[in-house]
Amino acid sequence: MGKGEKEKVKREFSAGGAVFKKIKGETLWLIRKTTASDLFPQQHWMLPKGWINPGEKTEETAVREVKEETGIEAKIVKKIGTERYFYKHPQDGLILKFATYFLMEYQKDFPGGFDSETAEIAWLPYAEAYRRLSFEKQVLKKARELLV
Repeated sequence: MGKGEKEKVKREFSAGGAVFKKIKGETLWLIRKTTASDLFPQQHWMLPKGWINPGEKTEETAVREVKEETGIEAKIVKKIGTERYFYKHPQDGLILKFATYFLMEYQKDFPGGFDSETAEIAWLPYAEAYRRLSFEKQVLKKARELLV
């Protein structure tokens, strides 16, 4: 890229969820640890989310991605909102990401478990889940506020 040229920004659209379950009066939140890869060697604790497939509704993506990345079936309770942020992809350059999140309630474990993009999942009380998250702390905060 020559001097004065602007870098072309790609856009990505994702959906996912802040999933909760109540056990003996305590609310636990689901977070996932990413699997290290050649492109993304650093692992992060995140909320489950992923790309919206062509023709797929945002809600369908959120339910599907939670199931794929965590092995959990959950139902949507309420929309949390859409976060917008930039990140630098090692191959694709600058990305403007639109990620829509839903407050979701645990239904059951999926027999197949989670996919290879996830190294580990954890059900944690709010304070611990918030502390561990690498990103999306504000999404979890909004989710908890919607639940109260």
